[in-house]
Amino acid sequence: MAERVLLTGFEPFDGAAHNPSLAAARDAAARLQSQGVAAVAVELPCAFTDAGPALRAALARHEPTAVVATGLAGGTDRVRVERIAVNLQDARIPDNAGDRPVDRPVREGGPAALFATLPVKRAVHRIRSAGVPAALSLSAGSFVCNHVMYTLLDAPAPARAAGFVHVPWSLEHRPSPSEPALPAEQLARAVAEAALAALEGGPDLDVPGGALH
Repeated sequence: MAERVLLTGFEPFDGAAHNPSLAAARDAAARLQSQGVAAVAVELPCAFTDAGPALRAALARHEPTAVVATGLAGGTDRVRVERIAVNLQDARIPDNAGDRPVDRPVREGGPAALFATLPVKRAVHRIRSAGVPAALSLSAGSFVCNHVMYTLLDAPAPARAAGFVHVPWSLEHRPSPSEPALPAEQLARAVAEAALAALEGGPDLDVPGGALH
């Protein structure tokens, strides 16, 4: 079976007109295609009830070898490769459907947490080597991004490697001049490099990557 990459990004949320994660996923898919990699980008709704079914439908349709889901992490100045998703939904703001769960599991009775099968340290290394600031992250939050990452890793027929990447605002669409941001081209480059790390196979890099707090 030919290797295929699925990239996902979110629709705008919280009153914004743009979500850089969707643009990064689409541009990364085009970048991968230019390198001969079969890649597709899919838009997910920013809603707890709808995001999971949309993701599962995309997985069933495309049967990807590797999946990199993406979302926006406003306020950060670098790309964050997430290591873990937790079985928790606790929303500071309502989603696009008006849902605001408090301490609700993603899946009742599911594991408390699931680790990315994407080689996260190798992904960070590839992204940094491509000239884009990047870091490992131990929390995908408790909003729809975490919901999607957990759903992805909990899928009954998972891809060989799957994970989640948070991107900052793009310079071209940041909500204010003081908002940390990176050029949109760098965001796309980072997502593409994470996908290539997922396709490589083999163990992750044996290098320190933990945090003290």
